[in-house]
This record gives sequence, C-alpha cells and structure tokens, in this order.
Amino acid sequence: MDFASLMSREIAKAKAPTQPTTTTKASSPSPDESNNGAAATTTAEQKKYMRRAEAEAAREAAYRAEQAALEEKRARKAAEKRKREEEALEESRAREEKRRRLEEETRRRREEAAAAEERARRRRLGLPEVPPSRAGSEGAQGSGSGGEEGEEDIPDEELVSRLRELGEPAALFGESHRGRLRRYRRLTTVVTAGPIPTTLRLVEEADMKVPETVPQSKEERKYLFRQLASYFTMVLREWEAALAREHQQQAEQQKQGDDGSPARQQQQQLTFASKAAISAMTSSRDNMRPLFRRFEQGDLEDDILRPMVEIVRAAQERRYVDANDGYLRLSIGKAAWPIGVTMVGIHERSAREKLHAGGERSHIMGDEVTRKYLQSIKRCLTFAQVRWPPEDIRQLMG
Repeated sequence: MDFASLMSREIAKAKAPTQPTTTTKASSPSPDESNNGAAATTTAEQKKYMRRAEAEAAREAAYRAEQAALEEKRARKAAEKRKREEEALEESRAREEKRRRLEEETRRRREEAAAAEERARRRRLGLPEVPPSRAGSEGAQGSGSGGEEGEEDIPDEELVSRLRELGEPAALFGESHRGRLRRYRRLTTVVTAGPIPTTLRLVEEADMKVPETVPQSKEERKYLFRQLASYFTMVLREWEAALAREHQQQAEQQKQGDDGSPARQQQQQLTFASKAAISAMTSSRDNMRPLFRRFEQGDLEDDILRPMVEIVRAAQERRYVDANDGYLRLSIGKAAWPIGVTMVGIHERSAREKLHAGGERSHIMGDEVTRKYLQSIKRCLTFAQVRWPPEDIRQLMG
C-alpha cells in the first residue's frame, strides 16, 4: 500500500461522522448549564461550611453592636440622673431661699413688735422717745438682775405698790432703788416647769432652729440661749417620756410572765438595761444644770458656744454624724496631745503651753463641770437619733 492510499483512507475517516460522536455531543451539557451547576455547588458548600475568620468577624460585629446599645442606654440613664439631681438642687435652693425669707420676715416682725412695745411703755411712763438703735441700750439700764429681753426701769412709786401687792415690804433698811428692783425681779421671776427648771422663757418648737453663726448683739445672744435651753429641754422631756413608756411596758410584761421561765430572765435583763438607761438620763439631766445656769447668766465662752451651736443645728437638721464631728472637735480639738496626756514629765513643757492657745485648744474638757455637761450633750444626741431618725442612713452615729 502506498502513501497516497493511506492518506486517502485517513482523510475519509476524518470526514465521515460517526453515531457515537453525535450521541455524545447531544448528551453533553451546555456551557451555561455547567456554570449554573458550579455556582449551585459553591453556594451549597458555603452554606454548609463557614470559615473561622468569618465567624469571628460576625461575633465581633454583634458584640460591638451590643456594647454600643449598652453605652447608649448608660448615657441616657446618666443624663436622666443628672437632670433629676439638678432639679432636686434647684428645689433645695428654692426651699432654702424661702426659709431664709421667712426667717427674715419673722425676725423683722419680732423686732417691730418689740419696738412697738417699748414705745408704748415709754409713752405710758412719760419717757421721751428714743431711736430704735438705742432702745436696747436704754432697756439695759436698770438693775443688775438677769432679765429676758432687756431690763426696764420701774418708777419708785409703782415699784412700791407692786411690792405691797405681793405682800412684801415696800423697802428694807438701807435698800436702794436698784436693790428694791432686784428684789422685785427675784420675786416675780417665773421658773419654767421642766426637767431642768430655768428662768429663761422657752420658745416654741417652730422657733428652736438656731442660726448658723453666733450673733454678736446682746439681745440676739439672749434669744440664742433661750433656743438652746428650749431644745435641750425638749430632748430631755422626750427622753423621760420614752423611758416611762418602756418602764410601763416592762411592768405589764412582768405581771404576765411566770417565775423561772426564760421569758422571765429576759425581762429581768431588760429591766437591768432600763435601769442603766434611767441612770444615764438622770445623770445627764443633773449634769446639764450648770449649763442652764450659764444660759441664764449669758456668760458662756465663745469657744464653747460656737461648737455647741454647730452641734445643735446639725442635730436639728438630723445630721447626727456632723453633730458628732462637732462634738469631737469641741472635746478633743485639733491639738496633737490627746485627753489625759498633758504631763509626761515633772517639768513644764513648751508643748503644754500651746494646748490652750486659740483654736488649737484640746483640753476644754479638763474642767470637770464642763466635761460632764458636754458628755450629757453627747448622750442627748444618741437619744435624739433614735427619737428623730435621719432620712439619710449615713447620718446615723455608730
């Protein structure tokens, strides 16, 4: 077979179509169908499997969204709280301003009433009119006895008639007009009925609020002493009433209890505690008598009066922790030496001389009388926080 015949046969094979080839071509898929199938397979694989980076990114996005929502909620709550605090502060300022105006109005009316009474008295006695600024100094002229709102002089004829109405001698041997007036004041002095009898005229509970600072004028200081005496009298009365009620309840419980029972033993323990409480109240009342005498005389030192006013004002506002801090500053002071450690040797030291200097005085309780009535004030604070509990629990003393 030559080369030409071989080539012809091969060309014929190539040109002639065969059935299997056609069948294969017909059964083969189109390019579009192949692409769609591949895409479906890829989507199925993506749904079935997820990479770790994609899962971490999704979790981080969800966490950030949650944190953003929490931060927004927190900021909104902080803004609402700030708004409420500002509103409460404004209301407090408004109440304080209203209270200050009412106090000023009350003080002005009181001064006007006192001035009108003084003018009426001078008109009745035929005395010349005086300016209001001199009324206090003119009223203080008279006897040396302790009056309440300024001493007023009484003509001798009227004084003699008043003494005779009281059944007293009109004049004693060698007695001057001032001595006669002092005797009349002593006879007509009204002593208030209370735990501690005093010649001071007590004020109502609504007027017991002491000022923040100690006044300088004589009349205002006298009124301050009346306020302090009224407050301590009220506390002591409430203390006595509370102990009386407790004693009555224990007496009724003892009548119902049986001898030898645990309830009976507990009642006896309560009775011992009540006896100790009654003893503390009685000693406090007795120890505060010298303080009331100083209130009547008006000779309380400023370094005691200022902290005492701070203590009473804090107690009236139910700030018992602040009142206790004032008591500690009054009793101990700011000096480095504590109570009782004043003599560490047989020689006088320069440090001891500084203990009583100015605001560093720390031994104000070195005087026994002063120590007793200051400790009685502390006991009154302890009872007051039980009788009038504070609104803020943090103001309770330990």
